[in-house]
Amino acid sequence: MPLRSDHTRWSTPAKTFHWVMALLILGNGAFALWMDGLKPSLQKINMFALHKSIGLTVLALFLLRVLWRAIDRRPPHAPAPRWQALAASAVHGFLYLLIVALPLTGWAFNSAHGYPLQYFKQFNLPALVEKNDTLSQVLGNVHEYLFWFLLLVLVPHIAGALKHHVVDRDDTLRRMLPFGRAKQGSPTPPGDTP
Repeated sequence: MPLRSDHTRWSTPAKTFHWVMALLILGNGAFALWMDGLKPSLQKINMFALHKSIGLTVLALFLLRVLWRAIDRRPPHAPAPRWQALAASAVHGFLYLLIVALPLTGWAFNSAHGYPLQYFKQFNLPALVEKNDTLSQVLGNVHEYLFWFLLLVLVPHIAGALKHHVVDRDDTLRRMLPFGRAKQGSPTPPGDTP
């Protein structure tokens, strides 16, 4: 379990950030959709408090992931046509933007609604905006639409990973799997620099 990435695999911290954040985001989104149909109750309020804390955890993990990425090298990209490399960069850019925008719009929505925001009932976080019913409605809608857009952007992300694995038969997916690494004897792609 390497601490640093190399040409054969992503580092353990990079993989951990990737998979833990993916599970938290998708699980938290499904949790919110399920809770939305519940009747108002104290239990629903507590569940939404958990949803908010998980969202803030994702935001914190994202910031740590960016810091880690700044000091860890990345495995080289598999050779691909320029349009595919640009598409992959665009998809990753949108995913990163959405990973930040979702918790921030949720936090702002909560603030505009006038609700307190506690992190796992341990401490309060400040409001991002003043209480405003109109803004609350807008931010609530934006927060939900961003989640649906995230799911839409995940389609080419997952499809691209599967294409690399099944069609191209390269190590792109294998290097990001929890215990994956490049196949023995796989050549180092051109451009592998520390």
